[in-house]
Amino acid sequence: MKFIILGCGSSMGVPRPDGFFGNCDPKNKRNYRTRCSALLQTSDENILIDTSPDLRQQLLRHKIKKIDKVLFSHMHGDQTHGINDLRSFFLRDKKQINVYADKYTSKYLKQSFSYIFSSYSKEYPATLRLNKLPKIILTKNNKKKLPIKSIIVEHGKVKSNCFIIDKKLAYISDVNKIYNKDFKYFKDLQYLIIDCLWYNYHPSHFNLDASLSTIKQFKPKKAILTNLSPVLDYKELKKILPKDIIPAHDGMAINL
Repeated sequence: MKFIILGCGSSMGVPRPDGFFGNCDPKNKRNYRTRCSALLQTSDENILIDTSPDLRQQLLRHKIKKIDKVLFSHMHGDQTHGINDLRSFFLRDKKQINVYADKYTSKYLKQSFSYIFSSYSKEYPATLRLNKLPKIILTKNNKKKLPIKSIIVEHGKVKSNCFIIDKKLAYISDVNKIYNKDFKYFKDLQYLIIDCLWYNYHPSHFNLDASLSTIKQFKPKKAILTNLSPVLDYKELKKILPKDIIPAHDGMAINL
């Protein structure tokens, strides 16, 4: 079973579309960051988390030939606007992909991408089936059932969802507050992949201090910082982090 960080960049990526690299050294390949998406690969399924605007590039880079399910963390454009790239899988397999989202994200998706979920004509059928995101969704790996737990967190003015896979790995790309009642789910993790936008305070993201404080509290075996803005150069950030905490890079794969 493998977890792949397809993209680890903030909302405009690194470099931004205007070529701005910020503090990042353009000579370091790990400073080239597409927007946040991730993929869980089991023996049975490929489960995509979020449809970044860079999804096409990410799927081609990793030669991903099938998507079985999609889980959405929240409604923002950098997590949803690549959704149309899933159409190719429908054209090939003639089968709708099940996507799962909370009520706020579902409403946004239906309003913004109505053509994806409703058949307008024989030539343009619905390509995805929208489902309510459950608290636990099951997948299989080598005949063993594995739970993926979704936990609501705060992300500025919207709610976002964290995903905890088989009580081993938590993926929480967009967050500025985790509720105390949910702390118990973050204990004894092998991996914590967590939002770290930049150094200064931000109203809807963890900054470096908040990320490090949260990691210290939950004590995972290893922590990985994602949603990295152009402020954070890979080499410079890695230099100041403890050994068990590393910056993400596009294509980072974790064996579970």
